[in-house]
Amino acid sequence: MKEIDQQVKDSIKSIINKRLVAMKAGEISHDDLLGILLDSNYKEIKELGNNSFGLSIDEVIEECKLFYFAGQETTGNMLVWTMILLAQHLEWQARDRQEVLHVFGDKKPDIDGLSHLKVININEVLRLYSPVVFLRRLIHMETKLGNLTLPAGTLIQINALILHHDKDMWGEDVNEFKPERFSKGVSKVTKGQVAHLPFSSGPRICIGQNFVILEAKMTIAMILQRFSFELSPSYSHAPHTLPTLQPQFGHLILHKL
Repeated sequence: MKEIDQQVKDSIKSIINKRLVAMKAGEISHDDLLGILLDSNYKEIKELGNNSFGLSIDEVIEECKLFYFAGQETTGNMLVWTMILLAQHLEWQARDRQEVLHVFGDKKPDIDGLSHLKVININEVLRLYSPVVFLRRLIHMETKLGNLTLPAGTLIQINALILHHDKDMWGEDVNEFKPERFSKGVSKVTKGQVAHLPFSSGPRICIGQNFVILEAKMTIAMILQRFSFELSPSYSHAPHTLPTLQPQFGHLILHKL
């Protein structure tokens, strides 16, 4: 574990060092999160005139890990679960494809067109198979929660899957894939309750929520334009957490259109 950890750190540090060399040469990159982070960090240190301010290289490395696991890993899993559900429910796959072809034809999807996609709904996928299962928050001061008084230092853990599969909240068909649940928005179906938590909620809600939904719609639209897909005979439905929610067994079979 220590050897792998060091390899990851060395790999990321190599990327950071190349960026820092480029920055010293006057090349500033705002094309990605790392470029924005390094530029912001450099300006803070320069403004305050002391290296004790800003992020250390080790802290930047940890941020890069977070970019990957909180962005790349979760988004990838969300797309896999979307394709699995559309492979299980071919009528929805056909409806989604029809909408994509109506809006874009064979052209590359663009931002304006994505806003017109109403049938493709990622929220139901995120309800059934939220990539992040557990949400944790540490309380720094004594907090009143209903009839409970929680002391400082209490770690609260919320299981999003339990909330997302609560029959009292979602109805007897809670385990069924029904994208039409969210046809009028999340707040309408949850009746204002905080019961849909794929991106957490409140002041610590995921900063990348809107970007992720846009990215997922773009990817699914491009896949639907080019492929139909089905579950392989080897597929066995067995979600597990590692650390995000992932399928264990089987594959998807894609057919070029």
